[in-house]
Amino acid sequence: MSSFAVQPSQMLERILTLEIVRVTERAAVSAARLRGQGKDKASDQAAVDAMRRELNKLPIDGTVVIGEGEMDEAPMLFIGEKVGQKGGFQVDIAVDPLEGTVLCAKNMPGSIATLAMAEAGTLLHAPDCYMDKIAIGPGYPKGTIDLDAPADENIVNLAKAKGVKPNEITAILLDRPRHAKIIEAVRKTGAAVTLISDGDVAGVIHTAEPRTGIDIYLGIGGAPEGVLAAAALRCIGGQMQTRLVIDTDELRARIAKMGIKDAKKKYEIDDMVKGDCLFAATGVTTGAMLDGVKFGKDAIETDTVVMRSVTGTVRRVRAEHRQLDKFHLD
Repeated sequence: MSSFAVQPSQMLERILTLEIVRVTERAAVSAARLRGQGKDKASDQAAVDAMRRELNKLPIDGTVVIGEGEMDEAPMLFIGEKVGQKGGFQVDIAVDPLEGTVLCAKNMPGSIATLAMAEAGTLLHAPDCYMDKIAIGPGYPKGTIDLDAPADENIVNLAKAKGVKPNEITAILLDRPRHAKIIEAVRKTGAAVTLISDGDVAGVIHTAEPRTGIDIYLGIGGAPEGVLAAAALRCIGGQMQTRLVIDTDELRARIAKMGIKDAKKKYEIDDMVKGDCLFAATGVTTGAMLDGVKFGKDAIETDTVVMRSVTGTVRRVRAEHRQLDKFHLD
């Protein structure tokens, strides 16, 4: 092999780090054009189409192993779809072209376009189903949290590890009726609860961002979002445990086809994201993590975070796109 050959890890760093920023930027801009119009499926479709176009420009042989949309029949980059210029580096891809479709449709905070990319064979290949999750940020002893422990026990153990009282802990959960008992248990410890209507990728990431004041993520959300969040935590640190919610014969058949033998397996970050990975997210609507797309007379502004696991590098990319005619093609 030539000494100038690009190794897989070098490909992720040197070529793809900024390339995937362009992918999430285009998806975010396309969705943002429909903010506040009440068109959740149309905005999702716009983001999917833009993301697919940009992925197909990359020098990769990519396979979508985590797609979004099967569960609610939304437009999607489907599981198993091949993207890229086919002759390049083989990668696994996890996507959520528009996380928080309702947030975008209602022009509420926190909608993002997001993507993770890793060496082929290293991302969990799972269906678009529900996933039970628990996550905390970095700096705590291994085993501080346990998906199978009661919510109040996890709060108490986290508070002890943090060196504070439980009433100084804040948990974040999706605002869903299925979480009523968890919310009650958390509040009984004295801990605070922050409820979000959508956006559990960002919800998990918030646990690793001290400025958000969020300490722990709890509850059931989407499996695609779970793998994407695990990719982000692999880059910036933290603990996460998950389990697929396999509660129908159809799902049992689907996971069997995907090679998942144990439907009750408890996954940790290293089980969901095994190798070097990249994670990128661009804000669609302004939230705690990212600013939303801003449309100006002479430029479109975007705010993106891009991370790499092997180096722990986190880049913030605030971009001005001045060739507006190209963005109008989205």
